Amino acid sequence: MKDTVTLFRPTVPRELALLQDSGFLKWPPRLPEQPLFYPVTNEQDAIAITRAWIVQHSGLGYVTRFRVRKEFLDQCKRDDSETCDQNTRFVPAEDVEALNQSIVGRIEVIREFRAP
Repeated sequence: MKDTVTLFRPTVPRELALLQDSGFLKWPPRLPEQPLFYPVTNEQDAIAITRAWIVQHSGLGYVTRFRVRKEFLDQCKRDDSETCDQNTRFVPAEDVEALNQSIVGRIEVIREFRAP
């Protein structure tokens, strides 16, 4: 669908449980110490982040995939960081509900990684 953008998100087990509670339809609100929600537009970046950060700290991590209406995403800031080679979108915590309303379809778990 050309009016949507596919995004990927490294996901910790606790966040996955909340996704499951929503029927994989919406992201949970951010915690006070989480001012941003940051999906990436590249599956390989999401895999690298999941392996390097999520699995290392949680022992288990997931890569999720979801589609968002392009109109919403065009309003979000980008971070094309040369040091991380990521194409990250930053969604302020107060805009997560608007993001959820812009999701097309369900959020899918496409990869799972465990610590050795």
